[in-house]
Amino acid sequence: MLGPMDEFPVHQLPQPIAWPGSSDRNFYDRSYFNAHDRTGDIFVITGIGYYPNLGVKDAFLLVRRGDVQTAVHLSDAIDGDRLNQHVGNYRVEVDEPLHKLRIVLDETDGIAANLTWNSLFDAVQEQRHVLRTGTRVTLDAQRFAQLGSWSGHLEIDGEMITVDPDVWIGSRDRSWGIRPVGEAEPAGRPADPPFEGMWWLYVPMAFEHFSIVLIIQEEPSGFRSLNDCTRIWKDGRIEQLGWPRIKIHYTSGTRIPTGADIEATAADGSPVRFEVESKLACPIHVGGGYGGDSDWLHGMWKGENFTERLTYDMTDPAIVGRAGFGVIDHVGRAVCHAADGTSSEGWGLFEHGALGRHDPSGFADWLTVAP
Repeated sequence: MLGPMDEFPVHQLPQPIAWPGSSDRNFYDRSYFNAHDRTGDIFVITGIGYYPNLGVKDAFLLVRRGDVQTAVHLSDAIDGDRLNQHVGNYRVEVDEPLHKLRIVLDETDGIAANLTWNSLFDAVQEQRHVLRTGTRVTLDAQRFAQLGSWSGHLEIDGEMITVDPDVWIGSRDRSWGIRPVGEAEPAGRPADPPFEGMWWLYVPMAFEHFSIVLIIQEEPSGFRSLNDCTRIWKDGRIEQLGWPRIKIHYTSGTRIPTGADIEATAADGSPVRFEVESKLACPIHVGGGYGGDSDWLHGMWKGENFTERLTYDMTDPAIVGRAGFGVIDHVGRAVCHAADGTSSEGWGLFEHGALGRHDPSGFADWLTVAP
């Protein structure tokens, strides 16, 4: 299966680009974006993914406003043209790699978008993320992340929303490799030891002179299987911040955070402290495809030219009951306190999920909540 990219010297294996190097069914290649205007009134999350060993490509756009979360889903059979990323009415145009992109959703069930991303800081390569279940690799992924501004417009049921780059901000990441996607696989032998959960924190934030990208995953015991915290300066310098210490503030009776305190160490040994707060929560497992929805998962075959719009009432007890038991993206505001006494304000993404047991948080099992 030859495609336009095969004209370019980008090959890593003696086969067409459309053929992934791994035969694992869960091989994926995905882009994720978020955007907000720093008010906590609106949060937009969107992405596109390719799953060559499942023969599927899909995209989604999620909008949270007040107590309503709206999702547009698009899915189709995969094609060989990776230079023109599109699924139905949705497309991502790379105008200037690693600096400028454009996302377009032509009117679909009352929702449309024309958004241009401009980088504020250089992209940073995150640490490779590897997890195993027994001897099997269940996740082996590479990502890069970046902070930027947005311009353009959104249209929701006839209402035009102007996206002003002076206030609209967000983060994006590109990831590829292996992670569970598509329909559930046959169960086989139960995992030994059984999967008891995971604790996840992802905080990309843009400040005036620097951005940070923090990504942490912990096992139920609190052991960190991923610990990556970098500061990206305007001049392109990348500084590794030492071992972050985290305290999540949870809403009583839930696992939904209101914010976090993060203490890290600069390269010169001085302390760096971040106070992070949530301005608006958007559970990405409610309409986003990140688990939790039986009818919409990334990579699931929905047939050719599939499109749907779903609206979720976030006060519905059925939604409330599961919203806290998954990964939640928040409109994030942060204040960074440096050792010299100066402080600076930042905006971006505060993403957290506490699934199952997590001893440091006092979560003894899948259903324990904060006191």
